[in-house]
Amino acid sequence: MKQVELSTPKPFLRLFFEEHCKRIHSASMEILEFHGIRVLDPEGKDLLLSAGALAKGDHWIGIPSVLVKQALKTAPSRIVLANQKGERNLLLEDTNVYFGPGSDTVFTIDIDTGERRETLRSDVGRMAKLCDALSNIDFLMSMGIPRDVPTTATYLYEFAEMVMNSNKSIVFTADAPEDIDDIYEMACAVAGGPEALRENPFLLHYAEPISPLLFPVEPVQRLIRCAHYHLPVGMIPAANAGAGSPITNAGSIALANAECLAGLVLHQLKNPGAPFLYGYNIATLDMKHAVVAYGAPEFRITDGVLADLARFYGLPSWGTSGCTDSKTVDAQAGIEATFAIYNSILSGNNLVHDVGYIESGLTSSMEMIIMMDEVIDMCRRFFDPILLTPETIPMEAYGRAKVARSFVADRHTFDHFRQAQWAPKRLDRAQFGDWEADGKKDLYHRLNNEAKEIMSAHIPEAKPAEVIAKIDAVLTRRS
Repeated sequence: MKQVELSTPKPFLRLFFEEHCKRIHSASMEILEFHGIRVLDPEGKDLLLSAGALAKGDHWIGIPSVLVKQALKTAPSRIVLANQKGERNLLLEDTNVYFGPGSDTVFTIDIDTGERRETLRSDVGRMAKLCDALSNIDFLMSMGIPRDVPTTATYLYEFAEMVMNSNKSIVFTADAPEDIDDIYEMACAVAGGPEALRENPFLLHYAEPISPLLFPVEPVQRLIRCAHYHLPVGMIPAANAGAGSPITNAGSIALANAECLAGLVLHQLKNPGAPFLYGYNIATLDMKHAVVAYGAPEFRITDGVLADLARFYGLPSWGTSGCTDSKTVDAQAGIEATFAIYNSILSGNNLVHDVGYIESGLTSSMEMIIMMDEVIDMCRRFFDPILLTPETIPMEAYGRAKVARSFVADRHTFDHFRQAQWAPKRLDRAQFGDWEADGKKDLYHRLNNEAKEIMSAHIPEAKPAEVIAKIDAVLTRRS
C-alpha cells in the first residue's frame, strides 16, 4: 500500500484568541466613541462628520462603532505588492512574513571608518543597493534621512535613491502632502503609468498619527491622498508604552488599535476598497534611560498581539523586528534582534520593518542588516516542514549502513545533503586551525568585509533613461 506523504505543520504563536480580541475591540470602541480623536485637518474632519461622527469641540470627534464596522467591511483583506518590474511577490495575507529595513535614521555607521556620522543622500542609495543584493531582505525602506539635500524634498530624494539602486518593493515615508503627489508621479514613471501601478503597486506609504489620539493635518492628508491614488498605506501609531500610551501592554494595545482603526475609517470614507495595512508600533519607554527600547520583550508581545488582531479584523499586518538598542553590532544586538526575528515569523506579521536598526532606531548599520539576513535565513529554515516520505526515511540506506557502519559515503547522503542541511554564509563552523589560518576573523569583520564587497561588486539593474529623466524633473521642480 502506497504511503500518503506527510509533513509537519508550521509552528505558530497565538497570544490573543477571539475573546481577547473582542475585549480590546470593545475598549477601543469606547475610546473612539466617548473620548474621540482630535482631527486638525479640515477635509478629514468633514469626511467624518458627514458620515455621522460626532463633533465634541476643539477639533475632537467621536467615531461611532458603526463607521468602524463599515470600514472593516470595505477594506481589502490582502495587499499584494509587486517589485518595480511588476512581478507580484509580496502577498500580505495569512501568516506570510516579509522583512525589510527601517526608515529615516539620523545617523549611520560608516563601513570604511567605523564612525557614527550623519546620514547623507549617498547612504540611502548604498543601503538600497545592499538590500538589493541580500536574498532575505524582501523590501526597501530608506534607512536614513539625508542631511545634504533640500529639506523641502528630503523624502523625494530618499525615494529616488531607492528606485535608482534596487528593483525591490518600497515602503516610503513622506512629510508634506505634496510629497505623495510627487512620489506617485515618480512611481508611475517606474511602473509604466497609473493603470500599471494600480494593478501591480510596488510601494506602500508609512504614515503616523501622534499618540495619544492626535491626527494632524499632514498625516491625515497623506492618508487621504493615498486613498485617492489607490496606493497601499498604513496609518501606524507609535503608541510607545509610558510615553504616548499607557504603561501597560493592554492599555497601549487598546489605544493603538483605536488610533489605527480611526485611520482606517478616514481612509475608507475617502475611497472604499482602497488598500490599507493594519498595524502599530508599541515599544517601551525605558524609565531609567528615557529611550524607546526596541529590544524590549514587551515590544515582541505587542507585535504578536498585532498579528492576532489583524487576523481578527481580516486585514494584512505590519510588524517590527531585527533591531536593537545596542550602539554597535555585538552580542546584545544579536540577542535582541534574533529574538525579534524568530517571534515575527512565529506570530505571522506580514510586512516587518526596522531590520538593521541599532541604537534604538537612531542609527543604521550595513553590518547589522547583513547579520539579520543570515538570521532570517536561519529562522526560515527552522520553519520549513519535516517531510515524512520514503525519500526522507530511507529504508535501503539503513540496510547499506549495516555494512558500511556509516551514512557519510552513502548515495542517499550525497543526493540529499544540500536540501537536508542549512548552510550558513557568515557564521563560522571551521575547525580552529582553519579559522586561525584564515586570519581569526570575528563575525563583525566578516560582515564588514561583505558590506564592502557588495558596495564594490553588486550592480543593481538600471532604470531606463526616460524614467531617470522623469525622476530628475520631479526632484528639480521641488528643489
